[in-house]
Amino acid sequence: MTKAKHIRIGNLECGNDLPLTVIAGPCQLETLDHAMMIGEQMAEACAKAGASYVFKASYDKANRTSLKGRRGVGVQEGLDMLATLRERLGCPVLTDVHDAEQAVLAATYVDVIQIPAFLCRQTDLLLAAGKTGAVVNVKKGQFLAPWDMPNVADKVASTGNEKIMLTERGASFGYNTLVADMRSLPIMARTGYPVIMDATHSVQQPGGQGGSSGGQREFAPVMARAAVSLGVAGVFIETHQDPDNAPSDGPNMIPLDQMPALIANLMRFDALAKSEPVMA
Repeated sequence: MTKAKHIRIGNLECGNDLPLTVIAGPCQLETLDHAMMIGEQMAEACAKAGASYVFKASYDKANRTSLKGRRGVGVQEGLDMLATLRERLGCPVLTDVHDAEQAVLAATYVDVIQIPAFLCRQTDLLLAAGKTGAVVNVKKGQFLAPWDMPNVADKVASTGNEKIMLTERGASFGYNTLVADMRSLPIMARTGYPVIMDATHSVQQPGGQGGSSGGQREFAPVMARAAVSLGVAGVFIETHQDPDNAPSDGPNMIPLDQMPALIANLMRFDALAKSEPVMA
């Protein structure tokens, strides 16, 4: 078994053999008060269950299904909001970046810069992200095999930055459908880097509603439990108090009021998995 690498994310430590890290928040930033409401409830639930917590939200959803899709509050307003959230919540913060300039800018405001799945092989973006010195979370593209991800991680690591996380979010399976292959988790863990399971995007139905993506949120907790039972470093979960009226990805987000029970349940799976590690 490959020795697990531990990385610092703000005031916490993350690794495949450490207690679970929960990365959670709304898909898209709406208002500061709204993000604070979700962040406070998630931080409280994680603290009670013994999980580490990283707040996540996107200031720009650049790959909407259609031109009518709501993209978000914008780069500068969003980053200012995330910096305020990091200070008030007292926890690390994660957000997506879409080009090299955004990576450089975002790294001065947040703890983790995330490379979206569609951009995971963009060499210039990966190098720019690595050079910032921030933690870099790379989502595995829907078009990649898990054994392709070491090449992706090597691009970031070539900058001297090995604070890397690799996230599974499903693979394309015909039209408008994703499937999560749980074999990808131990395969990516062979790199030693922390492996994250994106439980909500893995149940997304890309473009499934014509002008927007659909999803099967009822299966997101199933994906989370299945992944945590293998001993992963963390889970990525998008949540909202009213998913059906969220500006993006509502069909696959878990309702906020269900999150405390889910996190407590995941921590029990996590403790069992890491008492006798099962990932190859």
